[in-house]
Amino acid sequence: MTEILDSNLPIDDLDKKILSMIMLNARTPFLEVARECGVSGAAIHQRVQRLQNIGVIKGSEFIINPNRIGYMTCAYIGIYLKDASYFDDVVAQMKLIPQIVECHYTTGKYAIFIKIYAKSNEHMKYILHDRLQAISGISSTETIISLEESFKRQISIED
Repeated sequence: MTEILDSNLPIDDLDKKILSMIMLNARTPFLEVARECGVSGAAIHQRVQRLQNIGVIKGSEFIINPNRIGYMTCAYIGIYLKDASYFDDVVAQMKLIPQIVECHYTTGKYAIFIKIYAKSNEHMKYILHDRLQAISGISSTETIISLEESFKRQISIED
């Protein structure tokens, strides 16, 4: 279960400025952030460490462009379960399918909503038919093909 951040934790304007800068590029050197913020590099390091410790920063990563490594089809799939009790087992089995890059427990029409990448339509068919729909506990799926990712962003730091 996701821990809810206490809204009373002190996130001040300096924290927001630091977060805004490193969200754009996690590889920005702390000294560059420090110069922009008018504080020492040690202060930036301490602030970032504190933001990690309280769970505001979850990590940093390199972002791979799926198209550049041959994954040309992106789809979102709504999953209906035979019964809600299958949820944990279905998620555990889906973790074994590396092309599934996101998985959400949802309200509304679907029990689970996932994001998946495939190399081609044939590859997508294989993943859907032979891997996903073969999972015990899934009653049916509904696939939505993404034609283009128009934009993607993180949540704003501003109030």
